[in-house]
Amino acid sequence: MLTDKYNKLQSILREMETVVVAFSGGVDSTFLLKAAVETLGTERVLAVTADSETYPSSELEEARVLAEKIGVRHQVIETSELAIPGYAENNKNRCYFCKSSLFDHLLPVMEEKGFRNVIYGVIADDMNEHRPGMQAAKEKGIRGPLLEANLFKQEIRELSQQFDLPTWDKPSFACLSSRIAYGEYITKEKLTKVEKAESFLKSLQIRQVRVRTHDEIARIEVEPNDMKTVLENHDLIVRKLQEYGYKYITLDLLGYQSGSMNKVLT
Repeated sequence: MLTDKYNKLQSILREMETVVVAFSGGVDSTFLLKAAVETLGTERVLAVTADSETYPSSELEEARVLAEKIGVRHQVIETSELAIPGYAENNKNRCYFCKSSLFDHLLPVMEEKGFRNVIYGVIADDMNEHRPGMQAAKEKGIRGPLLEANLFKQEIRELSQQFDLPTWDKPSFACLSSRIAYGEYITKEKLTKVEKAESFLKSLQIRQVRVRTHDEIARIEVEPNDMKTVLENHDLIVRKLQEYGYKYITLDLLGYQSGSMNKVLT
């Protein structure tokens, strides 16, 4: 079945002929980029990464390395989510504003370079989650080949491993704004605080981590087997996160959950 799905993905890409890939360096967009290059060749594929306040510098550097490894042309463009009307207010449609703006930046690149399509890494799992960015893609004619091929995250990881992509077991990542509770205004300072806090926790060899921010409260999400590490280093963690601006530091006993902020949505 996995071979059939990959063959379908290649068929979809061949029909597109030339593609600009919205490339973040995450599991899904890296695999999509690799599949596009394997199917169409390097001359018919362009990877574009949007560098903004919500995108950690470490992720940008990793995206550069991955694009070089895959052997594809890579362009970095500057964007600013905080400048998008309606974005910083952080309502439940925040991701719609983000993706709409991203695609508005990518479409001119596509036209300038003479490509026919812009594609992004939406996957089958996303159909069961709150993903308002999918509506923005639909409105602007942006396609998601991984979703069209009905590929799920675990399948993408398996195929990535077969292609020897270092992202095959990379922890899932979402933009830094997803750490801030809905309704709480997003600022550059808050995003920096989240980035510093998560970077520090990763330095303790914790792979999957979110520092969910509720005003002055840090709600740390890690996988259950990493909770011991958090507790063993609680004094150091408290001290560092207070330095970054949090007043209260908590550990969520439910553990890491993708999109946990969406629980408040109806």
